[in-house]
Amino acid sequence: MSPAMNRRRFLGSAGVAAGGLVVGGAITTALDGGSAGADGGGDVVAFYGAHQAGITTPTQSRLHIAAFDVVDGASREDVRGLMRQWTAAAARMTEGRSLGDGSVDALAPPPDTGEAVGLPASNLTVTVGFGTSLFGHGGKDRFGLAAQRPAALAPLEALPGDELDPSRSDGDLCVQACADVPEVAFHAVRNLARIGRGVVVMRWSQLGFGRTAITNAAQQTPRNLMGFKDGTNNITADEQDALDRYVWVGSEAPAWLRGGSYMVTRRIRMLIEVWDRSALGDQEATIGRVKDTGAPLGSEAEHDKPNLTAKGPLGPIIPAKAHIRLAAPVTNDGVRILRRGYSFTDGFDSELGQLDAGLFFVAFQRDAHRQFTAIQRRLGTDALNEYIKHVSSGLFAVPPGAAREGDYLGRALFES
Repeated sequence: MSPAMNRRRFLGSAGVAAGGLVVGGAITTALDGGSAGADGGGDVVAFYGAHQAGITTPTQSRLHIAAFDVVDGASREDVRGLMRQWTAAAARMTEGRSLGDGSVDALAPPPDTGEAVGLPASNLTVTVGFGTSLFGHGGKDRFGLAAQRPAALAPLEALPGDELDPSRSDGDLCVQACADVPEVAFHAVRNLARIGRGVVVMRWSQLGFGRTAITNAAQQTPRNLMGFKDGTNNITADEQDALDRYVWVGSEAPAWLRGGSYMVTRRIRMLIEVWDRSALGDQEATIGRVKDTGAPLGSEAEHDKPNLTAKGPLGPIIPAKAHIRLAAPVTNDGVRILRRGYSFTDGFDSELGQLDAGLFFVAFQRDAHRQFTAIQRRLGTDALNEYIKHVSSGLFAVPPGAAREGDYLGRALFES
């Protein structure tokens, strides 16, 4: 069998973990072997490590992200078992391997959903986070985790521009799958949802295309659906000091989260039709950059430092309400975040007669309240608010990575 088919063999069991694990109450055997990278060498991102992949990993071109709620009646042991299964399954899928143990039962559902048959690993990453509600909901500590909830995992406060749909916000668990091929990202979330059936139900999901940020200095800055370069000043993987200061959680958090991060998700609807009727000069004044080159107004090149003190005949060259002025670290006491956003389009809003499209914003930081929330408050006067609205929101604690095969994400939390 060719290496390209290694991922996709329809193997015998949905349960996936070294030494076997519980799926629907049945213990399954260990999975078949297979070499990492067999589907294409450099297109495999290592799953195991100190930090979860999908944070500083060079941003892929496609996103499928979903949040899940734990069903009534499920126990702490059920959730722990699910994390074992998800970890083992994610590790296999990121290597380009299928799920199962080699046996096939024609009378049972296939162990792998199969839509990624023949495709390479495609730089797939799977990143898992825990929501506030997992640590207590409605006054009930369902899983005995309340004492382990970090202070910084308190729910986000209401923010300027919020028009949030609760059914598309928050969740007990979150899974972010990123890849360079859409079927591969979709396949990862679909299979994790299938494995979780009976323990979790999907609360919301979002597909994204076209990255809107860089996390590697070698990547070219992409453009968002407004046509502007986005994420020019993002933290990148080679800025170790910035990662330690602004992204990785330290001794301020419970031991189980140290080396992890906090993920904020925001579905930001762009009023595309209104934006498209705006004059070029108004668009550039709103963002604070030249649309063609991405340079800050008054500068020549994209990566020139914005001159926030420069003035012209009509006042500041970068207007007082320009997005880059209000979002700049110098305006926010030096605070930075690491962004991994994607464009989205979900068809047509027949009620408004407009495209349902925009930015699915994902950001990682050491403390969302001191970083994301503080910046977002400053953006309350942002001229861009005329053209956008925030319709969903989530905050998730992302634990450190699983160290090796047999380890699982969140182990230090569930075994504390």
